[in-house]
Amino acid sequence: MRQCPGRYVHREGKPVGGTEARDGKGAAASAGGAGDADGPGGPPAPGGTADGAKAPAALTTPRGRRPVVAALMLGMALAAIDGTIVSTAVPQIVGDLGGFTVFSWLFSGYLLAVTVTLPVYGKLSDTFGRKPVLIAGIILFLVGSLLCAAAWNMGALIAFRVIQGLGGGALQGTVQTIAADLYPLKERPRIQAKLSTVWATSAVAGPVVGGLLAGYADWRWIFLINLPVGAVALWLVVRHLHEPARPRPKTRPRIDWAGALAVFATGTLLLTALVQGGVAWPWLSAPSLGLFAASAALAALTVVIERRAAEPIIPGWVWRRRTIASVNLALGAMGLLMVAPTVFLPTYAQSVLGLGPIAAGFVLSVMTLSWPVSAALSDRVYNRIGFRLTAIIGMSAALLILLAFPLLPYPGEPWQPALIMLLLGAALGLFQLPLIVGVQSTVGWAERGTTTASVLFCRQVGQSIGAAVFGAVANSVLAARLLDAPAPGLPDDLDAVARALEDPGALSAAATDHLRRAVDAAVDYVYIGAAGAAALALLALVVLAPRRFPVISEAVITEAGDSPDAR
Repeated sequence: MRQCPGRYVHREGKPVGGTEARDGKGAAASAGGAGDADGPGGPPAPGGTADGAKAPAALTTPRGRRPVVAALMLGMALAAIDGTIVSTAVPQIVGDLGGFTVFSWLFSGYLLAVTVTLPVYGKLSDTFGRKPVLIAGIILFLVGSLLCAAAWNMGALIAFRVIQGLGGGALQGTVQTIAADLYPLKERPRIQAKLSTVWATSAVAGPVVGGLLAGYADWRWIFLINLPVGAVALWLVVRHLHEPARPRPKTRPRIDWAGALAVFATGTLLLTALVQGGVAWPWLSAPSLGLFAASAALAALTVVIERRAAEPIIPGWVWRRRTIASVNLALGAMGLLMVAPTVFLPTYAQSVLGLGPIAAGFVLSVMTLSWPVSAALSDRVYNRIGFRLTAIIGMSAALLILLAFPLLPYPGEPWQPALIMLLLGAALGLFQLPLIVGVQSTVGWAERGTTTASVLFCRQVGQSIGAAVFGAVANSVLAARLLDAPAPGLPDDLDAVARALEDPGALSAAATDHLRRAVDAAVDYVYIGAAGAAALALLALVVLAPRRFPVISEAVITEAGDSPDAR
C-alpha cells in the first residue's frame, strides 16, 4: 500500500483535514507546505518532499541523531565564536599586518558575506538537499580560516575573511534548517535550546580563548583552531547525516544565478552603506547617497528578476504569507534592538561604571545565561497558548526591561545593568524561539530552507540597520551634551570618548565626569530607541501574524485515499 506524506494542517495542535479550508476561504494545504490564513501554500521545489516524509532509521532514533546533533553544534560553534574570538586579537593583528584604518572590514566583510548569502543557501538547500550545502559551507569556512592564518597583509586577511563569511552563511542557515528536519514539533525546542547554548558559551569563551591565543601564542592560531573543530564536524556530517530519499525530479532543477547575483549585489551595496556610513564618510556625503541610490535601483531590478525566474532565490510567497512575513519583520526588529546591549553596553560598563574589559564583558554575558534557559522552557508556554501569544508576552517584557535601563541611577552599580541583561535574555528567549520553531513548522521540507534563511537574513539586516541608526543617535546625543563641556577640545564621538576615558589622568575631574554623564545619556537614548524597535516587533505580530500559526502535521498517512491529492 502506497505511503503518502501527511499533509494535514492544524493550528498548533488542532488538526484540520488537508483539503479543509484553513480560514473558511477554501485555501487548502499544499504538498510543499501550508500557506497562512490568507492564502494557499506554494508548490514544492523540484525534488522536494512534503513535510512528514519518513527519514532514514539512523535519523529517527536518538542514537542515530546524536552524532548529527554533535555535528550541528560544532558547525554552529564555528560561526558563533568567530566574531568574539577575532575581536580580542585586533591589536595584535594590526601590530603585525598594519592597516589600522581598514581593520573594521575584518568584521564588516565577514558580516556582508554571511548576510547576503543566506537566501542563496536557503534556496539551494531546498533544491539539492541540506547535506551538500552544509558540507560546502564547512569546507569554505575551513579554507577561509586556513587562508586567514596565512595572510601576509591586512588586504589579504580581509579578502580571506570574506571567504570565511561565504562558508558562515551556509553554516548559520543550514544548521537551523537541519535541526528542524531532525526533530518533530514537540521535540524541536530541545535542539534549539542546545544551539542557543552554543551561542551563549561562544559569547563567553570567545574573548577568553582569543585573548589567550593572541597573548601567549600567535594571533594566527585563532583561525587555525577552527581546523580540527571543523574537521570533526565535517566527518560527522559525511558519515552520519542521511537525508530522506526524494523522488527524482521530472525536470532538471534550475538555479536562479541571475537572482542570486542580484541579491548578492543589492545586499553588498546596502550593507556597505549602513556599515561605513557615519564612519568612513558622512551620512549625507556622495558615497553614502550613491550607495543607497544604487542599492535601491538594484533592489528594484532584483524584484523584476525574481518575479520572472522559474525557481527564484527569494520567492514571492515569503512575503505573501502572513505568518512568514510577520516573523521576518518581528525578528528584523529584534536584530535592530539587539544592537543596544551587544554594541553599546560594554562601552557603558567601561566608560560610565569604570569596569575593565573583562568585567564589562561579563555584564553583557549574563544575558546569554538566561536566554537558552528561557528558550528551552518556552515550549511549555507556546504549547498552551500558541506561538504568537508567547512571542508577544516575551517582547512585551523586553519592551518594559529596555525602558527600565534609562531609569538606572548614575553612575550606579554593576549588578544593576547585569540584572537588566539577565531579564532581557529571558524575555528574548521567550520571543525568538517560538517564532523560529513556529514558522519552520508552517512549511514543508521543500520550503523550510528558504523560510529559515529569510528569517535569519532579516535578523542580520536588522542588526546592520540598528548599528547605523543607533550609532548616529549616540553620537548626536554626545555632540549635544558636549557643547557646554567644562574643558575645550574634548572628543565628540563615542569611540573617541571611550578611548579618552581609558586614561582619566589626562583629563580634569570635571571633564571626566562630564564625559561619563554624556556617555550615560547617549546609551540611555539608544535603549529608548531599542524599546521603539521592540514596539515595532510587537506591532508586526499583533497586526500581521495570524492568531494561530497554520502548522503542518508530521503524521504519515498510510491509506492512499487519505491523501489530499486523492480527494
